[in-house]
Amino acid sequence: MNRRALGWLLALAWAAGGCSGGKAAEQKPTVRRAATGSQADADALGQEVFDLVDRAVDYRGSHRGRPAASLRQMGVDSLTPATARVLVNVERQPVITVSFRRTETREIVACRGDSQILEEASLNGGRFTLMCTTRGGAQRPIQVGNNLGP
Repeated sequence: MNRRALGWLLALAWAAGGCSGGKAAEQKPTVRRAATGSQADADALGQEVFDLVDRAVDYRGSHRGRPAASLRQMGVDSLTPATARVLVNVERQPVITVSFRRTETREIVACRGDSQILEEASLNGGRFTLMCTTRGGAQRPIQVGNNLGP
């Protein structure tokens, strides 16, 4: 089988995979639970961490394995109105930390993640674990991502 035929076969299989065979009507709709307190803080930070890690890994891939030296080099601001963001490379692996600028009302003040969260999210339906810092300075792992209820 030549490459063109294999490509068409894969495209056809991919398109056919989207068909539910009538089971969609039987499935219960998923309900999104609203996160509160520390989970809401971690979810907000987690979304930024995930996006920045994804961009850093993409940058490294498109620059022959060389990681970005800074967020600015990736074309990203290190400050937003709500957060401060830092990129550190550990053995060519990006580690992103995102902190809230105003922490008075926050239970979680910062979270960090590395490229492993991309794999974890793809295996766990969008959920991944970050190391987060509480207002008191304690660090603990928190799972973030899509908060889908039963």
